[in-house]
Amino acid sequence: MISIGSLRDGSPLKILCVGCHSDDIEIGCGGTILQLLSGNPNLEFCWMVFSSGGGEREKEARKSAELFLDKAKKKELIVKDFRDGFFPFEGAKIKSVFEEELKHRTPDVIFTQNRKDAHQDHRQIAELTWNTFRDHLILEYEIPKYDGDLGQPNFFVTLDQTAYENKVHYLMDAFQSQRSKRWFQPETFMALMRLRGMECNAPSGYAEAFYSRKSVL
Repeated sequence: MISIGSLRDGSPLKILCVGCHSDDIEIGCGGTILQLLSGNPNLEFCWMVFSSGGGEREKEARKSAELFLDKAKKKELIVKDFRDGFFPFEGAKIKSVFEEELKHRTPDVIFTQNRKDAHQDHRQIAELTWNTFRDHLILEYEIPKYDGDLGQPNFFVTLDQTAYENKVHYLMDAFQSQRSKRWFQPETFMALMRLRGMECNAPSGYAEAFYSRKSVL
């Protein structure tokens, strides 16, 4: 379990959340964000979504970010509109966003996509995150999907009941356009958190899991 408050000098801890699509961050690490904020108000967030699709999906992304970051000391939401499914072909433009809007930042923790994800957009963002931030704690989250690409994560965050229940509630409330998809159901999200909770022996039985390539104690 991780417990993050503020740095030793009392300054806020800065967290960068990077996601391809409007609901990726919330699915991948929404419970962790809520868990951290439940006992640590001294957190600052930059929340970057690269493909909103515009219109309804962008509105959903903004609504969701407000729900998940309600208790944050400071929050910045950046929503882009790169074409879904074409990130590898727009790599130069997306890299420019990392260079111009993210590289100057100094986050203490970064949540991003998994480099081994079956979705090409997700892999592209994971690679660019690592290209841009070379001396940071980077945690790659997982997204359940038809591809069946779930792996063996090595970093776990245990969640209390409020965190995992609110994660699912906020997802279903914010992303109305996705509820027609058979996989976008409360049972899917609860099942994955329950499985990861079992694997790390979480007191509540629920957790989120990440892939950490390297970490410094």
